[in-house]
Amino acid sequence: MTVPRLTTPRLLLEPLQSDDAIQIQQVFPRWEIVRHLTNAVPWPYPSDGARFFVDQVALPAMVAGQAWHWSLRHRSDPDRLIGLISLRAGDEDNRGFWLVPEWQGQGLMSEACTLITDFWFQTLQQPRLRVPKAMDNQASRRISERSGMRLIETFSKAFVGGEMLAGNWEITRDEWLAQRPSL
Repeated sequence: MTVPRLTTPRLLLEPLQSDDAIQIQQVFPRWEIVRHLTNAVPWPYPSDGARFFVDQVALPAMVAGQAWHWSLRHRSDPDRLIGLISLRAGDEDNRGFWLVPEWQGQGLMSEACTLITDFWFQTLQQPRLRVPKAMDNQASRRISERSGMRLIETFSKAFVGGEMLAGNWEITRDEWLAQRPSL
């Protein structure tokens, strides 16, 4: 399946492309973005980190039909990448995202997550969505809570910021469809 271009009232979600690595490298390597990401993200972030991620990890997974990655762009400045959101096939760790700090606190990621979660259940017909996250990542937890997800387990996990208490959040397709927000 080709990763489609998606839109919300304020955002353009463009399928990730190789050229996006340039902007990702410019905006991504910031502590306030990476500290709650899994320690698979190298830190300090290497000068070719975005190029490696896009060309060696994300794009091959998209071609294989195992992942769906989008760059986030505000409609007011469609050429400027402000974050990423991704879906991954499998039983665990199905969604991930980050947003540059200057665009946080405006509900943009909630908007993107609603659209992407609907894509996961409606288009991809997946039975459940599971999302692990650091328990002290309050903003990310609020997105999960507001979208009807529930905490199903806690565990210790290695993040860029060190070993932290993590939680696994889940929502089933039936639960999502029963409370699905208007899109």
